[in-house]
Formats: sequence, structure tokens, C-alpha cells
Amino acid sequence: MITDEMRQFMMDQVRENFLRYVQVYTTSDPENETDTPSTERQWDLARMLEKECRDLGMADVHLSEHCYVYATLPANDAGKNAPTFGLLAHVDASPDQPGENVKPRRIENYDGGTITFPDDPELTLSQADSPELKEFVGDTIIVASGKTLLSADDKAGVAEIMAGMATFKKFPELPHGEIKVCFTPDEEIGRGTVKIDEDWLPKFCYTFDGGYPGELEDENFDAWGVNVVVKGVGVHPGYAKNKMINAAATAARYVAALPEWETPEHTELREGFIHTVSVKGDFENASAYFIVRDFEEEGNKKRVEFMKQLAKLFEARHPGLEIKLEVKHQYQNMRDIVRKTPEVVDIAHEAIEKTGLTVHRKAIRGGTDGARLTQLGHPTPNIFAGGLLFHSRKEWVAESSLLKAVEVVLHLADGWSKK
Repeated sequence: MITDEMRQFMMDQVRENFLRYVQVYTTSDPENETDTPSTERQWDLARMLEKECRDLGMADVHLSEHCYVYATLPANDAGKNAPTFGLLAHVDASPDQPGENVKPRRIENYDGGTITFPDDPELTLSQADSPELKEFVGDTIIVASGKTLLSADDKAGVAEIMAGMATFKKFPELPHGEIKVCFTPDEEIGRGTVKIDEDWLPKFCYTFDGGYPGELEDENFDAWGVNVVVKGVGVHPGYAKNKMINAAATAARYVAALPEWETPEHTELREGFIHTVSVKGDFENASAYFIVRDFEEEGNKKRVEFMKQLAKLFEARHPGLEIKLEVKHQYQNMRDIVRKTPEVVDIAHEAIEKTGLTVHRKAIRGGTDGARLTQLGHPTPNIFAGGLLFHSRKEWVAESSLLKAVEVVLHLADGWSKK
């Protein structure tokens, strides 16, 4: 049973953790395709977490050469026969918005009105942006100052896991088996597990990297990346008729020829899409990079085949033009693997219910570290961390959501102790 004293301790811990962690600059770099971590600044939070795990008396604490923090909370007597499970969150912040000099602001007793930002007077946050705000009137809302993201994705998850570990130490009567904790770099650029020690991880894990309170995600996109490389024919533009093939213009026309109704801005729920990430180049050499997403692999294969046939059509239309597609299958839907071991989801479902929240089972229109870990043999559903409007300067989280996620950590331990 979680007492009022425990809740107050958890609230103080998770708030203090979160406000500290978001001020550490940890943005990852998608342009660095060779190093792990992709940015040196991620080490700052990793070293902080390594020290805090040691200060809590956790066992087997180590920081790997690739910026992964590992630590183990040994089982207590009440959970000594329980199966081990793992908790993961990522230290990096999205490169979609500035992440340096984050200044978190606590808006106590939120009145339901429009929130303004001192560093950008034109920026506002209201229920029109995030209808969920109406559910948190009277709560304390945490936002940034307007120039940066808040970095609740995923420092909320990091703060919640660490607060959970501190609570187990403070209140040894709480039952728990062995819990393995891992904090990863570079999740935001799709490389959160490339150097992870999968042999160290237990069979079952959870990522705390979701959004709305009560979310439990055991399904994600099947994901492909497609780089379309266009080689044209360069000629002096004054004498180019029937000779020049402009690579940049061709790349633009290729993008425009893709079905508009299958782009992110026209899809939702279980609908797939082709997303144009970037187009770059000049009249002789150009490229366009796409991500292709669907919950069914067969749907993505059809989209990739369409893109290949479209390239052939352009080549036939412009003799001398060369278009090559570099196709990579990035990750799979975790659904079919996770559902072979339903207990990992069932225990999480019950843990969320015990907090008093309604469980929202849903599919992630994206991916997490858990998707890749599941493919490696570690079924890893994703649990809410509480933040909303991720990757935005309007990103926000309610303090009550942070607390509820810590409660889920405790209930997960109790659930596994009863296995």
C-alpha cells in the first residue's frame, strides 16, 4: 500500500529530479552517423545518473564506453523469488528544437487559461493546442521559457525511474525483486540500442517514454528509410535545351508525384504514410530522404515498390537520368512478439490501474527503444511518462503525471513480486 508519506516523498523526488535533469543539455545529432553517443554533451547527464545510482547504493553500477548507464536494485526479502525486470529511459533530447539553456517554469494551481512564455511573448499554450490541459486545472504545470523544448521526452522518464529507486531505498517494506535500470543515449535519432549490452538486460523490460497519463503501448510502426539519389546531366543553362537534366528539379518533381493523401499531415490512427524528411542538392546531383511507416510490413513494402516504379518512370521520361533508391528496414512492429508473452503487458496494465488512472492501450505512431529490444528478444512495452506536445517549444507536463508514473514503478515491482 502506498501511503501519503510515500507519495509526498515521491513527489518531492521526481520534481527535484526532473527540474535538474531538463537543465542538462543533451541534444543528440542526426548528422553524426558514426559515434555513440552522437554528442559529447550526453555524457554530462549520464555521469550525473551514474553518481546518483551509486549514492542510492545500487549494485553493479557502471557507465559504458558508449554512454549507457547500468545499475541494479537488488531484491529485498519480500521479492527475493520474483523474476527480474528492467526499466529504461533515454537521456538525449530531440534535435527538432533548441535544447540548450532550458529554463523550466512551474505554473502552480493552473487556472485553465492561456499560458505565456517570457522568452517569446508571441508563443502561447492553450487548450486549443492541447485539449488535455482542461484535465489538469488546479495542478502544477511545468513548461520551458519559450526558446527551447522542455525535454520531458524523456527526462520525465529518467526522473520517474530514479524517484522510484529512491523510494524503494527510503521505504524498504515495499516489495520488489531485482530491478535492472538502463539509461540510453541517442534514442531521438533512432540509435538508442545500437551499443546496448543486451546480455545484461533481463528478459522483460519497460520503457518510460510515453505521453498521456495511463498510456500503455505494445505496438509501434514498422519502419523503413528510403534515400532517393538523383544524378542528372549538367550543361550550361544558356545551351541546355534537350541536353540538361536538372537533378534538383527532378527530385522536387519526384516528391510532388508521391500521393499527398499518404503523408503525415493527412493520416492518423492506423494509417501509414511516406514522409519527406529532406531534399537537397544542385542541378547535377540531388537526393531526397523519406521515412515510410505503417503498422503492417506488407503495407510498407507496397509503398517502397511504388517508389521504385516511380523512379523507373522518371528515368524512362528523361533518357540519361539516373535514380537509385537506398532502402533500409529500420525496425519492426513489436506487437506480434510482445503478445506471445502477455504477462509483461498484463502486469503493466494492472500497475497503471492501481494508480487510479484509466489504461489507454494504444499503438505508437512512431518507435521506441523498446521496439528494437523486443526484436532482440526482450519484450519491452512502453509506459507513459506524462509529457505532451513533445519536440515542441510548447511541451508541457503536469506534476501529478510525474507522480503517477513513479507509482507505476512501485506497482510494477509489486506485480512481478507476486509472479
